Amino acid sequence: MHASLNLGGPMEALVSQIFAVGFGVIVPFIFVLTIVVFFHELGHFYVARRCGVTVEVFSVGFGRPLASWYDKHGTQWKIGWMPLGGYVKFLGDENAASAPDIETIEKMDAQTRKTTLFDKPLGQRAAVVAAGPVANFILAIIIFAGLYAVLGQRVTDPAVGAVVADSAAERAGFQPGDLITAIDETRVETFAEVRRIVTVNADTELMFEIRRDGELLVLPATPDWYLETDRFGNEFRIGRLGVSVGLDEANARHVRYNPVTAVWMGVKESYFIVEQTFAVLGRIITGRESAESLGGPIRIAQLSGQAASLGLVALINLTAVLSVSIGLINLFPIPMLDGGHLMFYAYEAVAGKPMPERVQEVGMRIGLSLVLALFVFVTWNDITR
Repeated sequence: MHASLNLGGPMEALVSQIFAVGFGVIVPFIFVLTIVVFFHELGHFYVARRCGVTVEVFSVGFGRPLASWYDKHGTQWKIGWMPLGGYVKFLGDENAASAPDIETIEKMDAQTRKTTLFDKPLGQRAAVVAAGPVANFILAIIIFAGLYAVLGQRVTDPAVGAVVADSAAERAGFQPGDLITAIDETRVETFAEVRRIVTVNADTELMFEIRRDGELLVLPATPDWYLETDRFGNEFRIGRLGVSVGLDEANARHVRYNPVTAVWMGVKESYFIVEQTFAVLGRIITGRESAESLGGPIRIAQLSGQAASLGLVALINLTAVLSVSIGLINLFPIPMLDGGHLMFYAYEAVAGKPMPERVQEVGMRIGLSLVLALFVFVTWNDITR
């Protein structure tokens, strides 16, 4: 007799779904986050080494290491099983947040102590801390510049082709043929620039500078709130002016930029992300936008999978956007983050002495509580979404 167990049907479908989620979401998520975290920590690592600081651990990911090795300088390189961040631990640090272990440092001989971050001049300490976020911005600029130089972009002049009835544009007096030249004194050269400024400024009055029949006019308009659904079913509340681009193909062209211009475009793109992030946070704080729009790791994983389904270019572009966001968040003046350390250093620069250890310790605990609370909040947003 020969017996066999058939695992087909629902079980086979479940296994297939698990593999699909793994390769379609988890792999892109790890790819994106690992690159962003690695460059962030590499910034800290590189400047620390240049300043003569001993680096004990360089870790991408947290928890038990999946792989670990030592370099010729004695630094342990680790890849943790939980890919939700990383850290660089310097000689004399008490933990991964670079809080100094004063008791251990005081027991060191003078020569060894000189290689701790704690014993370095204020300027060098600040440079080491700031290097992480700066590395994130540099990575984003390089990625954006590479895309602009290699692939270029299709651009369309910001000319109004049609005005939607009963829209913000109609109420403001826009007419077909108007050429938008600036928004709130910021020059715009493409219809895409107009769209993305309007998108993040719903319910906010904007001053549109337009050229009509050779005459320069200024039209105030307040974009309406609009619920948009993308191809993946994600819903976004965005601003909508109510104009469409002109269909004249003479206004559309494909542009590939030289390296210098591409770098400048990368800087502008990164700055725009920072600027609009503050704008969104401002609207959340003032109650004009719901905090439910904030996303966490699950949201990033979802977006990574969606970007990967569109191709490698979309995934790389998302990496640049996330790199700017991570760099900016780490500069917030919250203890536990790089910005919190810089805040302590700013106090030291003004007062001429370090902030009292007790105050720093309490600050670190408060910072940890804030970070954990934010993590739980955005994760809950992801789940309920």
